[in-house]
Order: sequence, then structure tokens, then C-alpha cells
Amino acid sequence: MLDTSLKQQIKGIFAELKANYVLSVTTPPHHESKEEMLELLGDVVASSDKITYHVHQGNELEFSLLKEEKDLGVKFRGVPNGHEFTSLLLAILNSDGQGKDLPDESIRHRVKALQGPIRLQTYVSLTCTNCPEVVQSLNLMAILNDNIRHEMVDGALYPEEAEALKIKAVPAVYADGKLIHVGRAGFGELLEKLEARYGTDAGKADSSEKTYDVLVIGGGPAGSAAAIYSARKGLNVAVLADRIGGQVKETAGIENLISIPQTTGDELASHLKSHIRSYQIDLLEYRRVDKVEVKGKQKVVSVTGGSRYIAPAVIIATGASWKRLNVPGETEYGGKGVAFCPHCDGPFYKGKRVAVIGGGNSGIEAAIDLAGICSDVTVFEFLNELKADKVLQEKANSLSNVKIFLSSQTVEIVGDGEKVIGIRVKDRNTEEERTIPIDGVFIQIGLAPNSAVFKETVNTNRFGEIVVDAHCRTDQPGIYAAGDVTTVPYKQIIISMGEGAKAALSAFEDRIRGVLS
Repeated sequence: MLDTSLKQQIKGIFAELKANYVLSVTTPPHHESKEEMLELLGDVVASSDKITYHVHQGNELEFSLLKEEKDLGVKFRGVPNGHEFTSLLLAILNSDGQGKDLPDESIRHRVKALQGPIRLQTYVSLTCTNCPEVVQSLNLMAILNDNIRHEMVDGALYPEEAEALKIKAVPAVYADGKLIHVGRAGFGELLEKLEARYGTDAGKADSSEKTYDVLVIGGGPAGSAAAIYSARKGLNVAVLADRIGGQVKETAGIENLISIPQTTGDELASHLKSHIRSYQIDLLEYRRVDKVEVKGKQKVVSVTGGSRYIAPAVIIATGASWKRLNVPGETEYGGKGVAFCPHCDGPFYKGKRVAVIGGGNSGIEAAIDLAGICSDVTVFEFLNELKADKVLQEKANSLSNVKIFLSSQTVEIVGDGEKVIGIRVKDRNTEEERTIPIDGVFIQIGLAPNSAVFKETVNTNRFGEIVVDAHCRTDQPGIYAAGDVTTVPYKQIIISMGEGAKAALSAFEDRIRGVLS
């Protein structure tokens, strides 16, 4: 099943395994995917004498991961091909302590403090680009905490389960039978949701405190640039972020980063992380800032989980997140017909009618992608003209199953209690409202700045953007901001990188001028 080149790569990946692993396989005698699974796992087993597999007859096609005969709580219900093959490899590497992105000790404390038992299921599609990060994060939590069990479920292999649960978007995460998350998420966000649902052992909480010269909040292009420029000045720097890459990781293709003709969001995020790690920078991922306090010249940043970080200079580079419509039905039908990622969730709407809200680049790109899958795609744009690039507009207009309506305000997403069945739209010119039957809606209306936690500390405008001067200084001495979270126009990767560098240079200038001490 695996080509010769990939087999050799896997041998290299597993060359240093220390423990012994068993893939405990259960398969019905005549399952159509039985041979596919056994061939794939056979290739994995052949890559290392530290890995074996045992096959048992049963009712479902699945396998569990055992380390030195101990069940690690990681199960794959399906054949982990496609994007999920990496999830299998990482489950073994992480169990062996050799994963490249293992959480630091503070985050491990939080995972181990989760009160169980906790049984998690993640329904995925093997073509979903957002699913692996969720699967890998929850697998790792199961490895770290004996009270957690997690299984990946291929929705295509178990369609009756997906249908019974009315799953229309992936990844869909269930905790003891209750839906707790739909869509892309990082380790930190998932950990917070489990903490909120199950609680934690206070005796295992982390209340540590560390001091730095510069704290960078955010790990996107602006935050990465700020950290690197600060470290190059010889300063003691830490980056606090949920994940490196930020919003960039949700971008499928990038073709306007000068000198790099084409890349992807995941590739760029990986390069940002590698660049940060080439300097002596404390990279503190999976953290969400709860509070920023100014105490004299020092700034105290508190994060979820109890840790505190102190520095005279703080650079805020938290970027932006997808805007929501804030209309009836949007929250109620999340994952039941309301979606944000056409690449991940489009296949669920094959041959069906969908709406796309938003006429910018992301909205029109989504419509073009969905036109190849769906029977009918209708775009609703609030303004009286599209904001997408002309080449995208021309492509969309050339597609027979794409319709575009301007001056259209979404009033409500209509459902039947289980799934989306329509969308109510108002014509802003005539005030006339109509309900259009659809099976799904993809929301693509732009971004909102991630600034809520800082609004009591620094000045923001009516859009929530942090107000900065030409040097990225805020109204609070020693606090700087850069990138999409600020008032700087044109939310572009290349601009954010420049702004991050500028914020770092301004902080260093203030340091040598005595402003920070």
C-alpha cells in the first residue's frame, strides 16, 4: 500500500523507538476494508522490530495502540489513510516521548489534572485537513492521562453512526456522548473545553511564575516576527500562543508572500516555528491569556491554568478570528448545516444546495470550490458589490450552478430542530424578506480582532482593533501591538510580519531610552 520511498521514511522515523508497541486489531471476517487495513498496518509493522500487530475477529473494524502491553487509550475505528496516517505515526512517536511538538511541563500538568473518566470520540473524513490536529491533540491527552480514552471514527466507514448523530461537519468531537466541538481546534482550545466540562484536580494545577525581557502574545506572522527580532537583540523572550501560525493555519493556499510563489498555511506555520526555534526563545504554546495587569513598569500576564509571566515589555499580536453572523440559528445548527470550512465540510453536501455568506475572496473561493461538489451554490453579499478579486468573480460567474445576490442581509438560519433546512434573507434595497430552501450554509464574512482580553488595558476603536501609532505603540507605555489585531490597514501576512518587526524594534528602542525601567 505504501510506496517504497514512504516506507524508507517511516523506517527512519521509527529507528530510535525505545519501547515495544502492539497494534491490537479487530476486524469482521468479510469487511470490505479489512485487507486495506491489514496491508497498511503490515507496512507500519515492517518498518520497526519494535512494532507488532495482533488480529482478532470482532464486529467492528478498529485497532488500539498498546505500549509494553498497556492499552494507551488510543483507538482508530477506520483505516487511517489520507491525512490521518500522520495521526497514527505521531501516536506511536508521542507515546515514545519522541514527538516533535510535545507540550511543556506546565501543559502536561493541566492534562494530568483533568478529572475522569473521559471517553472521547472524534468523527472525521479522511480528506479533511482540519481533522488531524484535533485527532492528534486528543490522542496525546489520552497518552498523558490514564483516565482519558479517545477514538478516531471514520464517518464514511460508519455512516449509520454519522447519520444518527446528524453530523454535517468534521471534525466532530463527542465527550461521553455529548457534542463538545465541531471544526478546527488546537490542543489548547480542546484542553480548555475538557477542563470546563470535567473539572481539574486543584492539587495538580500549575501556579508557576516566570520573568522575561519581552513577552509576545500570539504566534502568527506578527508575533513570530516580533519574537525573532527581539531575540536578535539579545533579549530574554517568550511567546505565549494557542498555536504557532494562528489564522494562517486556516489558509489553504498562499500566493502573495513575496519571494515565495506558492505555499500553504500549514507549511508557513511550520517554517515560522522552525525559525523561532532557531533562537533561544521560550515557545509556550497551548496557552490562552486571561488577564494583563500593569504593576508599575512591569506587566503581568496570567494564562488559563494558573501560570503567570512578567516582563517590562509586552507585544500583543493575537490576530483575528472568523466573524459570526450573530443571527438566530447560527449557534444552534453549528455542525448541523452551519459550517466555516468548505475544504473540510464540502463533501458532506455532495449533490445538495448550499449558501455562502460573503462576497470577499474567501467567500467567492468557497463558492467556486463548492460548485464542483454541490448541485446549487448561492452567494449572498451584504454590500452592493463584491469585494473579491476580479479573476475570482469572473470564475464564479462562469459557473452555471453558482448564483450571486448583492445587497442581501442574512436574517436567520432556519432549521427543523435537527439540521439546517433554509436561510432567511432580506433585500436591503426593497426590505423584502424571503426564505430560501438550502441544506447548508458556509459563513465567510471576514475577521474580527482578538482583543477582548486587552480592552481594559489598552485603547481600542469601535471595531475592537487596538489603536497603535506609526511605531506600534499603544496608549500604555511598554505595551505594543502588531498585525491584524491593530488599526493598521490591510490585513495581510506580509504586512503583519513587518508590523511585528517594527513593534520589537520600538520596544528595544524604548528599553535603551529607559522608558521600560
